[in-house]
Amino acid sequence: MPELRPDFLELPLPRRFSPRNRGFDEAMQRHATAMRDGVPMYLDPITGLAVFTARFLADRGYCCDSACRHCPYESDG
Repeated sequence: MPELRPDFLELPLPRRFSPRNRGFDEAMQRHATAMRDGVPMYLDPITGLAVFTARFLADRGYCCDSACRHCPYESDG
């Protein structure tokens, strides 16, 4: 299994989703709520699209190279 980033549950990779992004704070609140509730995804507050949580992606056990917002792996591939 690939190595997980130490902060993967709290912080997305900045190149994929940073505090400069519109809706960042609300999205991160939704992410935290989904993680707390054990839900695998949440709806992005800006686009309305489903976004997988870091826990779901880590439990899956591999990086799909789709540039997921909350990818838990070291690579930003």
